[in-house]
Amino acid sequence: MGLIVNNLFKKYGDKIVVDNISFKMEHPGVYALLGTNGAGKTTSIRMILGMLDKDSGDVTWDGHPLNFDTCNIGYLAEERGLYPKYPLIDQIRYFGELRGVDRATIDERIKYWAKRLQVEEYIYPEKAAEILRKQMEANGTLNPKQSLKKKAKLQSPDQLSKGNQQKIQFLIAMISDPELLVLDEPFSGLDPVNTDILKEVVREQIAAGKYIIMSSHQMEVVEEFCTDITILHRSKAVVSGNLNDIKKSYGRVNLKLKVEKDIQSYIDAAGITVESEKEHEYSLKVSGDEQANKLLESLIKDGINVIRFDLSELSLHEIFVKEVGGEANE
Repeated sequence: MGLIVNNLFKKYGDKIVVDNISFKMEHPGVYALLGTNGAGKTTSIRMILGMLDKDSGDVTWDGHPLNFDTCNIGYLAEERGLYPKYPLIDQIRYFGELRGVDRATIDERIKYWAKRLQVEEYIYPEKAAEILRKQMEANGTLNPKQSLKKKAKLQSPDQLSKGNQQKIQFLIAMISDPELLVLDEPFSGLDPVNTDILKEVVREQIAAGKYIIMSSHQMEVVEEFCTDITILHRSKAVVSGNLNDIKKSYGRVNLKLKVEKDIQSYIDAAGITVESEKEHEYSLKVSGDEQANKLLESLIKDGINVIRFDLSELSLHEIFVKEVGGEANE
């Protein structure tokens, strides 16, 4: 089983928006599609899912053309896709039934994911009433004769915060227990607490052997989860492959150094660039292991106490900026 994307191509008029993008997922895990706004990430995802026609190229799952019939797919779109005025539970059931899930299983999964994602109060009237009761008890306004179910009105989707809408849409993506999960900007609009909740869910899905395609602007999140990446720039893939191998190819050029005295003269003599310095703690950019080790040798030779010496590879953020040239808009 595996996903193969081969030479996806799309243009509108004379403008090429996706230029022969290829990658493969032969094992479960997370594959990241990265790029600046307009680089072709979402267009690529929509072509992969068959939501947008390809000009050329093909996508296969387990040797067969990928579509919602040949693969159980869960899709979290970047844009909001909830019907603004319909009750959430009806919408979730509707999307579950479209994916061929029976009503009993749908309701069981709604119950699980609503609690897991902490959105029960927006789906169930009794949960909303329970929360209202606690609030009224706390401020001394509770009337024992009052029907809280009538008073506790469920919010319609258009009244939910961006983050809660995102969690509801993630719930919908999970309702069919998908084999392939496609997440387009999954952490957009989430506060740190809810980001941690969703991160833990993603870890669980990885452990369960799911295939996940993730598109995100949050490089630290991508670096946390993804084993393989493609960076798109002006519709083309400029970097593609295993993240660890990509990092190794750039060498170890980030040096964190902490000492007990000013060593600017040593740094200057070694021809090293200082990126930041605070109280004898330096962030340096070196050409590689040799230049960093020569600096260390000179410090030790002169009896300077080195408290920290940490030589590391480029971060994904640095690789991204290096490859796209810092162009934020295309």
